[in-house]
Amino acid sequence: MKKSKMRSEASSSSNNSNRKGETVVGDCGTCRSSCGYCKSSGRTSITHGLWAYSVTVDDYQDLLDRGWRRSGSFLYKPDMERTCCPSYTIRLRASDFAPSKEQRRVSRRMQRFLDGTVDVEKKSVELIKDPSTSNCNKVSSSVENNSLSHNNEENNKEEEILQFLSGQIDNAVQLCIVRGQFLSGIQLPKASVKKVSQAKRKLLVEGMENLLYTSNIAFQLAATLNRAQLAEKDVQQIRVFGQSIEDTGPSPKIIAAKLASSLIQLAETSGLSIRACNGHLNFYSAMKQASLDEDVHIGTVSKESAKTCESKGGCLKNSSEHPQAKRHKLQIRLKRSSFDPQEFELYRRYQIKVHNDKPDQVTETSYRRFLVDSPLVFVPPSGDDTVPPCGFGSFHQQYLIDDRLVAVGVIDILPRCLSSKYLFWDPDYAFLSLGKYSALQEISWVKENQTHCPTLQYYYLGYYIHSCRKMRYKAAYHPSELLCPLRYQWVPYDIARPLLDRKPYVVLSDFASLQNESSPCISENVMGCQHDDIGQGDSNDVRMDYDYDDEMLDPESESDDDEPDTETSCQTVGVEDGDISNIVIRGQGTRVRYKDIQRVFGPIQRRSLESQLRKYMKVVGAELSERMVYALGSYL
Repeated sequence: MKKSKMRSEASSSSNNSNRKGETVVGDCGTCRSSCGYCKSSGRTSITHGLWAYSVTVDDYQDLLDRGWRRSGSFLYKPDMERTCCPSYTIRLRASDFAPSKEQRRVSRRMQRFLDGTVDVEKKSVELIKDPSTSNCNKVSSSVENNSLSHNNEENNKEEEILQFLSGQIDNAVQLCIVRGQFLSGIQLPKASVKKVSQAKRKLLVEGMENLLYTSNIAFQLAATLNRAQLAEKDVQQIRVFGQSIEDTGPSPKIIAAKLASSLIQLAETSGLSIRACNGHLNFYSAMKQASLDEDVHIGTVSKESAKTCESKGGCLKNSSEHPQAKRHKLQIRLKRSSFDPQEFELYRRYQIKVHNDKPDQVTETSYRRFLVDSPLVFVPPSGDDTVPPCGFGSFHQQYLIDDRLVAVGVIDILPRCLSSKYLFWDPDYAFLSLGKYSALQEISWVKENQTHCPTLQYYYLGYYIHSCRKMRYKAAYHPSELLCPLRYQWVPYDIARPLLDRKPYVVLSDFASLQNESSPCISENVMGCQHDDIGQGDSNDVRMDYDYDDEMLDPESESDDDEPDTETSCQTVGVEDGDISNIVIRGQGTRVRYKDIQRVFGPIQRRSLESQLRKYMKVVGAELSERMVYALGSYL
């Protein structure tokens, strides 16, 4: 029953005769390449590839629902049983989305930023700068000496600085998560910064006298990360060159060093020197010792002093009152996929700063091939509740703050879903968690556009790789579903997770039906039926450093077309059969069924071609193989 329902859903959009265009693909066969997820040294990533000359949105929707994705015009589907990192398509029904506490916090943070309340932090950091660079501080210092620590507003300013520095550390933690340096998908502690008193500074060793603020967040992070890793697996074992070592997570010293490295920009703008010392994150003044005989105060400045500062190019205005909030304007624009120099510059900066790519690796050609080129045939709005106002096709969703481009989401809008392909953002705005915020906006877009196109119900997040910890964030958009790699049925993530904890490749639909029909306990015997040789002794558990969702795959990679067909299962119920004679063939400008031209081939050529056609039908399905056009290439 489930299978027939799935087929009905899959074919519902493809029968729309009002949409023009056709799908034409060339078969690249089985491709091997290095893996961008586990970073294995060999060609362990195994996929089947198609080069798409054109693809209708209906056909691409159905391909997604069979585990395919695209990178530019290259379509690929992992060989789930043989590839090093099995990749499961993950989706969410937008109307069922239940945001987590952290996701709600991201929305509130953005709203506070737009309302202007975050600007107070920017005002505060101005007051931390070296006083020798501005006459403002000289005036401020004299006022501070008069008010001393009895001034309540002075204490408030001090607290603002501590909160600001704490927020900057939290942003650095998020940046380390994005870079894959810290484990994602868990609740990490918030930073707390404390001021080092004058009395304590006098007791410090030589060279530490100018220490102003310190934080022990690295110790808290280390404890949390270690607990998470031990809870995930009693003791996480990582295979390294055939040896098993215990992974207990990063030490406080390593964490503090990573955070200090991520706070370089703050050091440049605030006049502070930021260093890691024995696991502590310390903030030092750039001032000479002679200026440090007194505590650093953030006191009240009179209106006259404020005017003096302003007239001399100072940094403080109206500081006798709470700084006036500066509101920001956010614009979200949806545009058809095309090359935009401004977008490319943002992408280049993102790849270099966040993913540590070398500048010569981030080229306009590779960017176009990866994120601009698209084979999808655009479908304009129809006005009849079958197409959204923007149409169907490939789009770039731009996020602008005060007319500055800060993020771009690369998406495909299809008959049943918005498929998220990639996002790149301005590292200066990491504190806004733009990756999470854009996902929330895309989910909201799906819900809003259901009134224009009722079939548009799902948000696809790409591939989910359970052995890749940086992928875990995708399952945080609850309740999500994973696609069964054999029967192409959707299985709730909550059912799939314990199975994937034990094996990287699982026929998920087997256990979905077992759980529906009997108890939620899955026996060892049933698990043992499924490919005991898969994932044993390899390096799938090694955490990747970068998360290139839809990693660029080269269609010219080493081909395995002569290998025997190994796609099997201990339970073959539900595997489709089809007749290759009905495959639509393109050759020399014609469109014919294979059965109408098979006699033109000699025995050897015919045997080779039919072997290729059978593999093609197996990976795209009988229905799509009879609907899409197969470009023969060198055969005619």
